[in-house]
Amino acid sequence: MARGKLRIYLGAAPGVGKTYAMLSEAHRRVERGTDCVVAFVEHHERPRTEVMLHGLEQVPRRELEYRGAVFTEMDVDAVLARRPRVALVDELAHTNVPGSRNAKRWQDVEELIAAGIDVISTVNIQHLESLGDVVESITGVRQQETVPDEVVRRADQIELVDMSPQALRRRMAHGNVYQPDKVDAALSNYFRPGNLTALRELALLWVADRVDEYLKQYRRDHRVSKIWGSRERIVVGLTGGPEGRTLIRRAARLAEKGAGGEVLAVYIARSDGLTAASPKELAVQRTLVEDLGGTFHHVVGDDIPAALLDFARGVNATQVVLGSSRRKSWQYVFGPGVGATVARESGPDLDVHIVTHEEAAKGRGLPVARGARLGRGRIIWGWIVGLAGPAALAVLLNSVDLGLANDMLLFLTLTVAAALLGGLYPALVSAAFGSFLINFFYTPPLHRFTIADPKNIVALVIFIGVAVSVASVVDLAARRTHQAARLRAESGILSFLAGNVLRGETSVEELLERVRETFGMESAALLERAGDVEPWVCVGRAGRDGTVARPEDADVDIPVGDHMALALTGRVLPAEDRRVLAAFAAQAVIVLDRRRLQEEADQAKELAEGNRIRTALLAAVSHDLRTPLAGIKAAVTSLRSDDVEWSEEDRAELLEGIEKGADRLDHLVGNLLDMSRLQTGTVAPIIREADLDEVVPMALGGVPEDSVELDVPESLPMVRVDPGLLERAVANVVENAVKYSPPGTSVKVAASAIADRVEVRVVDRGPGVPDDAKERIFEPFQRHGDAPRGTGVGLGLAVARGFTEAMGGTLDAEDTPGGGLTMVLTLRAAARPATLAPASVSAEPSAHSERQTS
Repeated sequence: MARGKLRIYLGAAPGVGKTYAMLSEAHRRVERGTDCVVAFVEHHERPRTEVMLHGLEQVPRRELEYRGAVFTEMDVDAVLARRPRVALVDELAHTNVPGSRNAKRWQDVEELIAAGIDVISTVNIQHLESLGDVVESITGVRQQETVPDEVVRRADQIELVDMSPQALRRRMAHGNVYQPDKVDAALSNYFRPGNLTALRELALLWVADRVDEYLKQYRRDHRVSKIWGSRERIVVGLTGGPEGRTLIRRAARLAEKGAGGEVLAVYIARSDGLTAASPKELAVQRTLVEDLGGTFHHVVGDDIPAALLDFARGVNATQVVLGSSRRKSWQYVFGPGVGATVARESGPDLDVHIVTHEEAAKGRGLPVARGARLGRGRIIWGWIVGLAGPAALAVLLNSVDLGLANDMLLFLTLTVAAALLGGLYPALVSAAFGSFLINFFYTPPLHRFTIADPKNIVALVIFIGVAVSVASVVDLAARRTHQAARLRAESGILSFLAGNVLRGETSVEELLERVRETFGMESAALLERAGDVEPWVCVGRAGRDGTVARPEDADVDIPVGDHMALALTGRVLPAEDRRVLAAFAAQAVIVLDRRRLQEEADQAKELAEGNRIRTALLAAVSHDLRTPLAGIKAAVTSLRSDDVEWSEEDRAELLEGIEKGADRLDHLVGNLLDMSRLQTGTVAPIIREADLDEVVPMALGGVPEDSVELDVPESLPMVRVDPGLLERAVANVVENAVKYSPPGTSVKVAASAIADRVEVRVVDRGPGVPDDAKERIFEPFQRHGDAPRGTGVGLGLAVARGFTEAMGGTLDAEDTPGGGLTMVLTLRAAARPATLAPASVSAEPSAHSERQTS
């Protein structure tokens, strides 16, 4: 079954028209004959949105009861049973009411897509998980309802619903977004022009990044090599020298001048002779570019200018930053240099910046590996010297008589020169041609190919032998030097790769992208199969779509074991590159195995935690729950006995015992259920403003009246909490303090305001807790010290901390001066009314925060 597609309407703030645009698209599809239904859309009493629902089929919602109220959620089962072609699901980041099929609505959407149903949904930029801190710093409100960025990024289509801050504020003033009694408060708080402008910029930049990913994919698929200057991408060419830091900082400043600028630092390693780059300096420069928000790349290339330009065009760069040459003036006779070559061949679509630095023209350029594989120019000069040199020398010696021995030495010199320049073959040809000329012109009888004197035969043989020997030695040295240089280049690449893997910075996809980028391939894929007859499955890939399905179909395939292979497409690589590719493939398998082991370890940890909780729960049930049950059973049996005449006092005492046992059971079961909710992540706090002087006294109902001394001033600022959860948390902490306090000593509960926080301190004079156990007492089923059996299952403090953290607060333990333990509960003060920022309401089932922000 083919997966459905996801289309998302993304907005910068509530009221920009995401839901309206979604419904308009639905009407267009229905008119074209598409089977389209409304799985869940909330109109929030907005007339224009409500009108758009007319004419569309709506799947009945599922009703759920929570805390005495009835709420409606999307009925996933009903949508799956209806099986439409397209389903409209509003508010992707919404948190479902506890008891729903999934905790989050985006998980419901994933089920619909997996069933082959296309989904159209909406989300606001402030609900993306990665932007939570940024949005809080802008608006002062922390978004409790979020959706993972990856869920939105995987959407097949993202459409930005944009509106200027001024237009949105006018729409709100006209009453098209919120009820009239909420408009003034909203406009003066969350919907201030500055907030809306910043949120709009976040939305535009996020969508721009997504568009850039689409553009890269399109260019790869269609093999577009021409640069499209859609945004500033600045490539920094590094040599490994100290000037690299200057170049990186300069490129970062250039990138800051344009919105969305990107810096890519690249080091080109020559396969025919690695330059003397310092690995330590390269590591420093890599850290620097990553700290500045850029990326570091390591590429192999025989021709450095060409490799640099290929890389720049491959990443669609618009600018290249290079350093001034460190060579002295006389060194330019060997060539124009990398900077001049790149500037000449860059073309009109790529700007090249040559940046001066302190090392320029100091003659400390990176040395070229001597005797590496001979370049094309040297080979040409070798043939010229080997052929034209002996001819010119013969013409010269015809006018000067130096003697046969000197003539042979001169010809031998030319042979050695041809060997040094062009290698073995020019030297052999030079030796043969030279011996021919010596025999014809200088060995009696002259101008004939015969030799009269046997001594001259020996001299010619020696001449040829020496020439061949010298040429062979020179060629062997060149090949050995080339091999050493290549091994050095490979070791540099492998050390760079190993460092990434050991630091855990590389995923399988990132590693494959490194392979593709390093060797200039179109795509790289890691294939796996379960058995020899099973089909190959792609477990990771990088590059364009259309990855090969079998290793045999690839241009390069590297087997890894019996059932895995690295497959690359783009071009056929030389055999010597397979050694490095094999190392890359082995590292990719290691990274894959590590990822799978981590997943298994996480699952094992969850199972172990579940087993531990089940064991503790069984222990609690076997003792702590049976004890009050036994008391209740005994009291009821006594009351029902016909052979005993109970007095009113005795009957009241037995009934009181039943009531206390039932209360104790209710408390224990309540803690067990609360811990279960915390473990499964289904606690959905209803955040609103509350006064501590109203909530805290209600939490003291479970302890004797004279056991607590309360000090909560009415002048304290209001706090943003779920009153019900706060009451339970305070109750558990106070009951724990009373339990451990000495008889006749009261527990003090005091509250105070500190900056934008409010602290509630519960102080007891009990035995206290050692420092190494202060965190352990908050773990489930932990009871410190000599607490008597039957006084609880060790969940009170764990539940209290879980509820506090769910509300955005903290709960910590401190020593009480003079002995005892102080529990410090820190809560967020309501700096500005939360009702003025409807988009910030957290996971409140009754309000459905995302429903208010559509």
